[in-house]
Amino acid sequence: MVPLVIDCKHVWEYISGYLDNNLEASERNEVQKHLEHCEICSAILDSTRNILILSADERVFELPLGFSERLHARLDEEMQRIKA
Repeated sequence: MVPLVIDCKHVWEYISGYLDNNLEASERNEVQKHLEHCEICSAILDSTRNILILSADERVFELPLGFSERLHARLDEEMQRIKA
């Protein structure tokens, strides 16, 4: 069996399944290996986990003005950097 090798883009696609524990063992192991050495993907995992925790909270939080635009701009920058 050829080992599965994944990059950041693949990890981002697997984040939901990783958090829900719905990945096959080989996929989960490869995501875990990647997360051990990739600060960006680890931060995305932590942020996604925090969003899930906050969204399950009944309290309402207002985002700072312009937050959504800054977030999308930063994500676009990271995607372009990774593609380069």
